Amino acid sequence: MQQYETMFIITPLLTEEQMKEVAGKFRDYLTSNQAEVVHEENWGLRKLAYPIAKKSTGFYHLIEFKADPTLIERLEIEYKRDERIMRFMTLHLDKYAIEFSERRRKGEFNKERKPKPARDAEHVNS
Repeated sequence: MQQYETMFIITPLLTEEQMKEVAGKFRDYLTSNQAEVVHEENWGLRKLAYPIAKKSTGFYHLIEFKADPTLIERLEIEYKRDERIMRFMTLHLDKYAIEFSERRRKGEFNKERKPKPARDAEHVNS
C-alpha cells in the first residue's frame, strides 16, 4: 500500500451538515475499499484563488490515506460523478512528504515566531 493525500473543494451552496455528509461519503468510500485513513482535516469555507462555476468560495477538505494504487482512479471517478465537488486533487506522497505531513500534524510549523530585535535608530539613519 502506498500513501496518498487527496483534497477536494465542495460547493459553498451546502449547509455545514450537508458538507460533512459529502466528506463522510468519500471517507466511507475509501474505508470500504480497504484504504486506511491516516489523517483528515476540514479546512472549512475558504475564498478561492479564482472563480469556479461562478463561485468564489468553497469548503476545503483533506484526507491522507494508505491504499492500493488501483483505488485512485476509481476515487477520482467518484469525484467526477458528484456534482457537489468543484475541484479535487490526489497526490502520491513520497517519504519526504510523509515526514512533512507528520510534522505538520504535530504542530511544528504553527508555533509562534520570535519577534525580530528592534534596530537602533542611530544605525537606520546613518
